[in-house]
Amino acid sequence: MIRTTYEGRKTDYISFPLGGIGTGSIGLGGNGRLLDWEIFNRASKGSINGCSHIAVKAETEDGTTLDARVLNGDCNLNYSGQLGMNFGHGMPGGTMAAFPHFRHHTFRGTFPTAEITFADEHFPGDAKLTAFNPMIPLNDKDSSLPAAFFEVEIRNTSDRPLVYSAVFAVKNPSNGSVNNHFEGYRLRGIRMGQANVEKDSPNLCDISVATCDMGGTYQEYWYRGGWSDSIETYWRNLTELQDFPARTYENPGNGDHCTLCGKKIAQPGETLKFRFVITWNKPNRINDWNPWRVKDEDGNEKDVGWKNYYAKIFEDSVDSATYCLANWDQLWRDTVQFRDELFASTLPGEVIEAASATMSVLKTATCLRLENGEFYGWEGLNQHSGSCEGTCTHVWNYAYAMCFLFPALERSIRDTDFKYNRDENGRMQFRMMLPLGRPHGQWRACVDGQMGGVIKAYREWKISGNDEWLKQNWEGIKASLEYAWNENNFDGWDRDKDGVLEGRQHHTLDMELFGPSSWLEGFYLCALKCGSEMARYLGENESADEYDRLFASGKAWTDENLFNGKWYHQRVDLTDKSVLEQYKVCGDAMGYWNDEAGEIKYQIGEGSEIDQLLAQWHANIIGIGDIFDPEQRKTALRNMYKNNFVTSMRELYNPFRLYSVNDDAGAIICTFPDGAKKPAIPIPYCQETMHGFEYALAGLMISEGMIEEGLTIVRSIRDRYDGERRNPWNEIECGSNYARSMASFAMIPIFSGFRFDMVKKKIGFAPIVSQDNFRCLWSLDSGWGRVELNADTAKITVLSGSLTVRELAIDLPAKSVEIDGNPVPFTVENGAILLGESVTASEAIVIR
Repeated sequence: MIRTTYEGRKTDYISFPLGGIGTGSIGLGGNGRLLDWEIFNRASKGSINGCSHIAVKAETEDGTTLDARVLNGDCNLNYSGQLGMNFGHGMPGGTMAAFPHFRHHTFRGTFPTAEITFADEHFPGDAKLTAFNPMIPLNDKDSSLPAAFFEVEIRNTSDRPLVYSAVFAVKNPSNGSVNNHFEGYRLRGIRMGQANVEKDSPNLCDISVATCDMGGTYQEYWYRGGWSDSIETYWRNLTELQDFPARTYENPGNGDHCTLCGKKIAQPGETLKFRFVITWNKPNRINDWNPWRVKDEDGNEKDVGWKNYYAKIFEDSVDSATYCLANWDQLWRDTVQFRDELFASTLPGEVIEAASATMSVLKTATCLRLENGEFYGWEGLNQHSGSCEGTCTHVWNYAYAMCFLFPALERSIRDTDFKYNRDENGRMQFRMMLPLGRPHGQWRACVDGQMGGVIKAYREWKISGNDEWLKQNWEGIKASLEYAWNENNFDGWDRDKDGVLEGRQHHTLDMELFGPSSWLEGFYLCALKCGSEMARYLGENESADEYDRLFASGKAWTDENLFNGKWYHQRVDLTDKSVLEQYKVCGDAMGYWNDEAGEIKYQIGEGSEIDQLLAQWHANIIGIGDIFDPEQRKTALRNMYKNNFVTSMRELYNPFRLYSVNDDAGAIICTFPDGAKKPAIPIPYCQETMHGFEYALAGLMISEGMIEEGLTIVRSIRDRYDGERRNPWNEIECGSNYARSMASFAMIPIFSGFRFDMVKKKIGFAPIVSQDNFRCLWSLDSGWGRVELNADTAKITVLSGSLTVRELAIDLPAKSVEIDGNPVPFTVENGAILLGESVTASEAIVIR
């Protein structure tokens, strides 16, 4: 069952992000309030922007006010005030909780759209608020609009004509605030700018509220006064006057509010709609968390900055508001088409819920788009800053939403990574430093991040079929892989070139392993296998042969030495202090020695670690084949479900971060069952439940036939995010809106058995659930759509773009193949449907 509807206290923690990719966002609260104003180039969890809100009003035809109230439900948080802000002084006034609002509300979230219905016995009408920001596969421009779209809908439930108003009040967040009304073709609004700010200043900012409804009034400014004079006057204007009186001031203010009102008459039973957008423009960015300054011509230091991508598209917030309102209908249709296809899938509901909810990360301040459109991401968000910079390779390894939905953006990560993060030896720093092109930081190479980059390059090549892209990046891909045995690899990963990782191995759990583990060895093996295919395709057979030899050697060693009969473990002598001594020259590895216990710290040892088969998860998705012995890995997965997944946290201790507590269920990072020796100080985060790890484990289980076990893990994650305890659209790890949780999207290609190789023009589906009346979304670089399968028919519909194919891998006794309604000749070889030549579909491929 897909959880989409939330009521009562289940709406308390909802903040549904409304914003474009790389623009920041505004949160739509579960009761309708506006919070988390993260549109000013930084995180701002829990923030409100003055008294910004939407209100509605009902009047008789002669102007008598029947009712007016804020378009919110009850706010049930922070009755004594908000910690760190105004605790002990009651709820913040900007919640609008002390103004008339609706008694009943229901939130329905089907990302990328949200809907809240409102009801109150005092208001003569049914009210609904719909909100979204465009999310359109492959259309990264329209999916990157700095805007939040709102539609207020009111149905007249009375027996007489009534006049309804929808009012949007917004605060100008700037000192030196200057608000100006504007009108254009079928739009009007208020631009909130500022006085005396240079055009290249990082403080430059403007936001606009606009509507395409031309009937109604506005106020450029609320009344300026002390105490609560301004909102007192605003509310009295709303409730006591037919129209808002015009008000303007000659001098700049200090965070003035403005009001934009739409007004229409509705007959009994008639429904009215009012459209609004909030758009923003904070064009200039600097690295304010790790500044880089250079001297100008006069010898003065200045920050090196860049512009947000959206600022290269739109002149200001009026320009973007004009675009949004003019194209609303098409943007809405395209967004709803994607939403409906996603939610119409016959995949298990918890899978669609997880994939939908976590892809919202792309619409938060976790993500940036740089000046030329390149993608960049934090790991997540702290309260007032990004958490862990640099599109961290070992975290974004897990994220599978963008590579399918926006492949060009995903490739841009590979482009910048291989261009700016690689040194002359092939060492990749795992965090991208901004602005692009600045000197490398001191981040050491990270095994899973660096080898993951090779695997992802292979994936991007197969999704796009773009040979030129591969050739442009091949030097970096090859150097990155071969750094494993480079003589200047001071961590000595595979110094003896036997296909087995040793040495000092940094990884995503933020420390280093000293000794082989299936987790990091698996990444190396998968990268070797991917590298071999890419090298051979490019005519570098000698390199391909070398990679194949290393893969075969490493795999054989792994199968024989890293599997204990129940699970894969790490091969290390915890008591051998000499292992650490050689690494003093490249950082104090002796910090890993535990004198009291006489052991190396932070190792897996004999434990069952959640990512022990992570490379196979990647391999199954991208179609590269076996990394680990099939029977061994199935045994390991069964034991991981037995040992790492727990149904209650009550009897466990966890000295790290608390993502699961009390009766929450979840999969633990590392356990030591059946008498396995637990190091005195084991691997970091050992007792945590980190969602991206859990989703990857669940996805691998599902792909290996353990469907119910995998779904149980998925449900355990989503049950924690029920709206009452945690926000369904904010899965946390090292911060909010955490990128790693987008591992959940991989379950869509896993369940559909999606096979893609656009290099060979090959596409296929082999669902791991019943093929009878099967339906699922698919997306590649050239197009996206749906696949529908039953016992004797397969239909691959192209909803946008195109799909060029030469081979179809679908298990059907094919008697005919039609592309865009035209029959095409084919043969069947080894179960594959081979077309005589490549054919491009822009509508549908039908196999009967």
